[in-house]
Amino acid sequence: MRLFIAIQLNPDIRDALTDLQSRMQRLGVRGNYTRPENLHLTLAFIGEYGDPDHVLEVLDQIRFEPFRLRLKGIGSFRSLWWAGTEECPELNALVRRIRRGLSEAGIPFDRKKFSPHITLVRKPVSRDGSIPREVLEHAPAADMMADHISLMRSDRGRKGMIYTELT
Repeated sequence: MRLFIAIQLNPDIRDALTDLQSRMQRLGVRGNYTRPENLHLTLAFIGEYGDPDHVLEVLDQIRFEPFRLRLKGIGSFRSLWWAGTEECPELNALVRRIRRGLSEAGIPFDRKKFSPHITLVRKPVSRDGSIPREVLEHAPAADMMADHISLMRSDRGRKGMIYTELT
């Protein structure tokens, strides 16, 4: 099973991000857009792991207090464009607790530096290869209370990835 731990987005943030994706498409940006139901904030990517119950046991032990999550900015990693979040000490501390718990339980995960982002489009193609100024100038400003974390399973479907919440 391909697993990851994420914060699911509320309708306000999801709508703001899908509006941004629509703006990109109107500006001629092509690519593999994340479907609205798949928009999320990954906290830890586990990858192939056959015991989701073990992961759930670890998550049950993680102290979690709700916090405000705010969108801020748009950026890119190589062939991926994303929406970012405001600096959030509570989010960073939560990620550290999750990763420590996974490590202590012997559950493998991607250890690269946490950089909070919500993937908007993979392999984007634009006029000059960069994010259009018209998109950067209209970065969405939505927020939500993050009140729980989810263990997610990722499966490849005929029309892209299908994410299923296991918690």
